[in-house]
Amino acid sequence: MDSNVTALTPRATKAANARSLVEAVHETIRHEILTGALPPETKLRFEMLRKRYGFGASTLREALTRLVGEALVTSEEQKGFRVSPVSLEDLADLTRTRVFLEKEALRASILNGDDAWEGRLVAAYHQLSKTEAKLASAPEIPQDEYEIRNREFHQALISACPSRWLNHLYGILFQQSERYRRLSLVNSRIPRDVHAEHKAIFDAALARDADLACRVAGEHIERTLAVMTKLAAPQA
Repeated sequence: MDSNVTALTPRATKAANARSLVEAVHETIRHEILTGALPPETKLRFEMLRKRYGFGASTLREALTRLVGEALVTSEEQKGFRVSPVSLEDLADLTRTRVFLEKEALRASILNGDDAWEGRLVAAYHQLSKTEAKLASAPEIPQDEYEIRNREFHQALISACPSRWLNHLYGILFQQSERYRRLSLVNSRIPRDVHAEHKAIFDAALARDADLACRVAGEHIERTLAVMTKLAAPQA
């Protein structure tokens, strides 16, 4: 063994395994909340969670506490944990905040972006376009693939923004939007050309037209709110 490598003690190994287990539980429950497998306001009883996932109470509690920090789960004294609710009011507030932050981050990214930023953006857009083409021809493909490519594209757009806090807050809001985004995409009753929306943002960003890029990016984000509002209307 390399003399520079310190072997983990049994206690350290046990702690590392515990952290890995919590990470796995956290990611599993997080995914089920985002995809709707655990619907909004579902009461997250430990007995139900143990049967569903096979993990112990302490591991589940730590994972749920992390999800409370991400605003995907709520916790009330004496009432336990619940999946956070969704509503048009929440989506409207989330949309306004995300538009404000994303425009600021995108403008800064365009102003500071170099050739490496352009390369990341082109690569991310290419992968997203391929997934969108598959969605158009076979809508039954897993939404997870689209969500990954969509996230990578939006992250590439703002990846040259020098503000650590803008990037951090943007990531939180993007995740919160995912539940609403998935709902809007599976409801084809409201026509929407998401690929055209992404192309407009991509073209404006590559052209270094910050004003246009920010405008079309804002419209793109607001369109999910418009779709969800229509779906919630009585005639929908």
